[in-house]
Amino acid sequence: MTEPQMTGPLWTSADAVAATGGKNSHDWQASGVSIDSRTVAEGDLFVALKGDAFDGHDYARDALGGGAAALLVERRPEGVSAETPVLEVASTLEALEKLGRFQRGRSGAKAIAVTGSVGKTGSKEMLRVGLSALGKTHASVASFNNHIGAPLTLARLPLDAAYLVSELGMNHRGELAPLARMVQPDVALITNVEAVHAGHFDSEEEIAEEKADILLGVKEGGTAVLNRDNRHYGRLWERARKAGIRTIVSFGTDLSADACLLNAELRRTDSLVQAIVAQRRLRYRLAVPGRHWVLNSLGVLAGIAALGGDVTVAAAALEQVEAPKGRGRQVEIAIPGGTLLLIDESYNASPPAVRAALDVLAMTKPKPGGRRILVLGDMLELGDGAAEAHNALAQPIQAAGADLVFTAGPNMNRMAESLPRGLQGGSGDDTTALAPLVGALVHAGDVVLVKGSLGMKMARVVDALLALRTGEN
Repeated sequence: MTEPQMTGPLWTSADAVAATGGKNSHDWQASGVSIDSRTVAEGDLFVALKGDAFDGHDYARDALGGGAAALLVERRPEGVSAETPVLEVASTLEALEKLGRFQRGRSGAKAIAVTGSVGKTGSKEMLRVGLSALGKTHASVASFNNHIGAPLTLARLPLDAAYLVSELGMNHRGELAPLARMVQPDVALITNVEAVHAGHFDSEEEIAEEKADILLGVKEGGTAVLNRDNRHYGRLWERARKAGIRTIVSFGTDLSADACLLNAELRRTDSLVQAIVAQRRLRYRLAVPGRHWVLNSLGVLAGIAALGGDVTVAAAALEQVEAPKGRGRQVEIAIPGGTLLLIDESYNASPPAVRAALDVLAMTKPKPGGRRILVLGDMLELGDGAAEAHNALAQPIQAAGADLVFTAGPNMNRMAESLPRGLQGGSGDDTTALAPLVGALVHAGDVVLVKGSLGMKMARVVDALLALRTGEN
């Protein structure tokens, strides 16, 4: 559907001063907000954030060269002329947060915030697509879900947006509540709770408590959408009640769920779903494979219904969803002798996420002469249970029909030693040496699944495989 476009600037210098309390040098207008000089767009306000290993002030001139309209800084950067519009503040990070709160406060958009141990980004993408069929929708970019990404998403919120989708994540206790209070969602969706980031928590129950903190930001009269199949459902339900939320909607395979799965035909590239959501019987197609996408789509549609949206229209739109880069996207690569299929899961990894990816691999049949090949990197931040969590993957790997397994990292390498020798393709401390090895041993007809935590740099393997394209090697 065609939506009316916002007229006028996203930000004026007067509004930015009102939001941040900063000192402005010249009047300016901005059509966007950026924190990265490499991707700054014409008319953006460039926010010069500072970190342990970088200082955005050093890239202010690059941002201006890219078309930035003004700079939000703690000091006028060296080499920036006096004519350049500059808004000076005590802390650029705090100023970004203030921009986000200010913009959210003057927006009439209905907001849904999503968190969970796995499935956040996929659910956010489904929400973006489903709600876009109903009205102008603004959503978090990529995985912008932390103390920088959340306020940046809000600072970029167009004032004529009908819907806001905000993905919220955490690594440590106490991180989610302030983000949720900043977003002020009308609906909060918790996809699930699993032992992810367990290295930073004493127990899975503590992870559940942190995830439940998203409920503290829900507006009065708002809704919580919870996974009825998850073992922490009761705990999350109680937390919702304590947060003053009176409308709690459940989703899952449990027949008592408000959004209930009736049937799912899981296929190699897509899924056909039958479900009851908001007392409506729905049939829809997801253009992404895997049971985890199916189950998360129930939470997504329940959330859209809670916002007052038409779930029939939204469900039909989900056929347009694509797996984000590094999160299950499938790429056919032309190589000498035919093609190989890459299943790119290189962005992250956790025990439930790896098992979900293995289910997709099991459904994916190689072409004649081809093999199912796994390239697995360590799952990080699992704490004392890391070795056990990795070792527990040996049986599911064999059940998925893997023909060859490559591993990177001490825990995955140790797991691989328990596999039948014929499955052991090779291992390495990291992906630097492993990537060319994988690239040298694959051939036409193969299906190659690449998965590991972001810190394992599994994208190196993906890049090595993409470089095999005929004419590129």
